[in-house]
Amino acid sequence: MVTKVQGMTGDEAVAYAAKLVDPDVVAAYPITPQTIVVERYSDFVNNGEVNSSFIPVESEHSAMSACVGASLTGARVFTATASAGLALMYEILYVASGLRCPIVLAVANRAFSAPINIHGECTDQMVCRDASWVSLFGESAQEAYDETILSFKIAEHKDVLLPTMFGIEGFIVTHALERVETLTKHQVEDFLPAERKVDHRFCPDEVISFGSLVLQDYYMEIKRQQEEAMQRAYLVTKDVMEEFGELSGRKMEVVEKYKLEDADYALVSYGATAGNAKAVVDRLREKGEKVGALKIRLHRPFPSLDVYEALTGIKAATILDRSVTFGSPGTIMQTDISTALYGKENIPSLHGYINGLGGRVLTLPEIEEALEMSKNYNDIGMTSTLDWIGYRK
Repeated sequence: MVTKVQGMTGDEAVAYAAKLVDPDVVAAYPITPQTIVVERYSDFVNNGEVNSSFIPVESEHSAMSACVGASLTGARVFTATASAGLALMYEILYVASGLRCPIVLAVANRAFSAPINIHGECTDQMVCRDASWVSLFGESAQEAYDETILSFKIAEHKDVLLPTMFGIEGFIVTHALERVETLTKHQVEDFLPAERKVDHRFCPDEVISFGSLVLQDYYMEIKRQQEEAMQRAYLVTKDVMEEFGELSGRKMEVVEKYKLEDADYALVSYGATAGNAKAVVDRLREKGEKVGALKIRLHRPFPSLDVYEALTGIKAATILDRSVTFGSPGTIMQTDISTALYGKENIPSLHGYINGLGGRVLTLPEIEEALEMSKNYNDIGMTSTLDWIGYRK
């Protein structure tokens, strides 16, 4: 294993990882806090360090549209965005997945307006959970780097052929300088084929069409095929993460268990919050409390079996969700977990906590407060609750 340690922000880590992949086409539009990703990559293009065709466009809608067109020619394609930019792409996200374009998208998770806010929140990516994109979250600059590379292999796998997005929280990860272990170009070439393997593509030598009108005769069958591909993506992602772990020396799993073996209570989170959750576990373990943490790295397809196995025997799960779905009976992650565990035996009560919106810091004492609330709810027989934590009352 050959690694080099560098100091990078999350955005820089994504750009440097993409440089090693050297995709054929990068179509991009800048938006805070993602701008550094495509800005740095444009430097690589300008300096002749990559062979990518870089397409500056007039909007994020155009960026994703250009990515779809390029992908249909058989090109390996990458782009990045955030918040309102991702919302502007939303129409074309469905086009990309429906046309089975294995595009890779880096998302610098940022709050939606209004009011205007440029800081970290994961609602933007959560909104896309039904768009038939494989969806991952990263806790750190290191995971941003790693997920950039492995996302291409997941998306382009013959059993998947679906676009893949991964998110890192704005400023919390995108702009924080961290230690990153990097790979060599040779290592990445061994892990990822130099070119996509494509059976059908736009080509001057072939008569072929994409995006044809499909009405009630076959539309439903096509959507069923997408769902089958998404289900296959679960096992493919596990295999790709295992292979990448062997390459990098960093264990990667769709869910990460932390001191759960003998735990009575669990903190469940994703993204940057997972680091604080583990810190709280360490603090409480020193006091003799049996607490563990579960980090969900893969959100779509949802790793139901892994979550069930991790939480079996736990009394109460405190679910920390840096996103909001208004009017729902639970947080987004809470409702997914609830569905995954429904009807199973020996499962915990589930307590969701909306937190960290607009970049608000969720402190360690606030996480401990949420945990105590969950214990109290569980003691009085409440199996599912929804609260906000870390806000002015």
